[in-house]
Amino acid sequence: MNVFKKIILLCLPVLILGCGAYSFSGISISEGTETFQVNYFQNTANLIEPGLDRDFTLALQDLILNQTNLSIVNTGGDLVYEGEITEYRISPTTAQANSTAAENRLTIGVNVRFYDKNEPEEEFEQRFSFFYDYPASSQLIGAQKDTALEIIFERITQDIFNATLAKW
Repeated sequence: MNVFKKIILLCLPVLILGCGAYSFSGISISEGTETFQVNYFQNTANLIEPGLDRDFTLALQDLILNQTNLSIVNTGGDLVYEGEITEYRISPTTAQANSTAAENRLTIGVNVRFYDKNEPEEEFEQRFSFFYDYPASSQLIGAQKDTALEIIFERITQDIFNATLAKW
């Protein structure tokens, strides 16, 4: 029993402090990485939704701030996220017997370029997208639109986070 206690005492600091650049949350941040910047994601989609670019940029900044201990900077970040919103599309998804749509789908697509000053081999450019289905009998305005954007942004920003910092 005494040997067991010694093993636990030796392993405890490693468990508490983590292992180098890894953490309990699954985030992998290289040593020396302290800052990040999210450049403005311009909306280049065919259908322009006012404020979408600003809201998406802020959503990505907030997610990284909330899930890491990195500091946000305007220029010279160790990690840089940039890109553009390339898709904002509403399309029918299911039909009813009278040839009308039962549901519509809002799809948002974002092209992301990721740069890592400390690990250039991790840099990439990738497209992320997600959708929200809603009844065709309702318009995508007000609270319904807010809910749709919140759900889509949550999924896209988490996918970007996972691809860049969680390496999933």
